[in-house]
Amino acid sequence: MTLNQLRAFLLAHRLGTFTAVAGELDMAQPSVSELVRRLEEELGAALFVRGSRKLTLSEAGRELLPFAEQALTAVDQGGSAVRALNSLSGGTATFGLLRNADYYLLSDLVQQFLDRYPDVKVRLVGQNSAETAAAVRDGDLEAGLVVLPIDDEALSVTPLARDEVLYVSPSAERTRQPVTVEDLTTAPLILYDARYGWADPTRRQLADRAQLAGVALDAGIEVEHVESALRLAAQGIGDTIASRAVVSSRRFPAELHTAPFTEPLYDTIALIHRRNRTLSPATGELARLAQEALLEGGASWADA
Repeated sequence: MTLNQLRAFLLAHRLGTFTAVAGELDMAQPSVSELVRRLEEELGAALFVRGSRKLTLSEAGRELLPFAEQALTAVDQGGSAVRALNSLSGGTATFGLLRNADYYLLSDLVQQFLDRYPDVKVRLVGQNSAETAAAVRDGDLEAGLVVLPIDDEALSVTPLARDEVLYVSPSAERTRQPVTVEDLTTAPLILYDARYGWADPTRRQLADRAQLAGVALDAGIEVEHVESALRLAAQGIGDTIASRAVVSSRRFPAELHTAPFTEPLYDTIALIHRRNRTLSPATGELARLAQEALLEGGASWADA
């Protein structure tokens, strides 16, 4: 089964005669008839009822029709996407970035993109992964990077990298050995992403562990940003958590200490987009550059 055969089949259905198809494809009429005949031979069924004036689909032809349309549409869209990528000269790339994106070497993403495609507009939205997932699902964003777990209904999810989450404290004593989820119940805990609370993916993982252990977690202080949590911890007010990318950055307060969890805890970073939806060329290219930056930068924080 070839694309030429499918194209001849679809045109014969639309135009009604092989002669009209031949004119559309700039081919001889016998050549068009032969394309359809070979397709019928391969499938073992007649695709048309050949009337005196017009071709009409047989039962087998009606079965094949939607699949032939899907196949040619996919090929045409693929070709258009590649051609557009080579000549991106307009449009808007809409993309969601995970919280703390700068720590994952994504801060130069817009500059890299605009250096290559100066005529394309960029809309980057940085927010909690739960909200990014909802925005992609609702069509407000085409794609984005998130931390798992998320509600993945209607979404295609491609895990890219993972970053260990560490316990952070001003006390060297409290970080002398790996931390258990039970230890969190007695700690003066400062947690960020206050707006999303326990819907935040990292907090969800901690809550699940606490539930399995039969304990409850509660934050004495909640703030919006990891930097705020770290400043409060550096003042001796309490303990918090942070990914290794944050801990290994130059902005991490030198007076703070870290420890892993007894059962290592990871933020898994993934690329998401709506299932069965093709990204626009601009957003597809921005997603590719974001993925490259994340994977290239991963060694600098994953091994720190």
